[in-house]
Amino acid sequence: MTEPARTVKQRTQDTLRRLEQDVDVWVSTAAPDGAAPHLIPLSYLWDGTTVLLATPGASPTGRNLRATGTVRLGFGPTRDVLMIEGTVETLEAAELPAGVGDAFAARTGFDPRALTTVYLYFRVTPRRVQAWREADELAGRDLMRDGEWLADD
Repeated sequence: MTEPARTVKQRTQDTLRRLEQDVDVWVSTAAPDGAAPHLIPLSYLWDGTTVLLATPGASPTGRNLRATGTVRLGFGPTRDVLMIEGTVETLEAAELPAGVGDAFAARTGFDPRALTTVYLYFRVTPRRVQAWREADELAGRDLMRDGEWLADD
């Protein structure tokens, strides 16, 4: 039996819990010249407001993120979807605020700063957040629009 549709408030709470607990995300980017979209899994750090990713600066994902400043992130299985569209800020390791590189490494089990390949960090600020489980939640799937959460506290 399918669970009843969640309220926007409950979906928002579930979304924030997922962002705090999950470690990996599908990252979708596209080049500004109309080249084919690129999709890869990456680990991330959620700080309560933004998603921090790291990938080689010369990779297709790194190039696309720098060129467009936009990204779409996909979390969870197909019957418990969380999608985030966001704007991207590019940071070199030396530009990370104190402790953030260590927090990223501890959370993800991966420290790009220790590698010889040049990695960049990408801070994603959500602009649109959607979450749904089944068709009965599609109508109310938007939890954030234009960077503002829709649920009442």
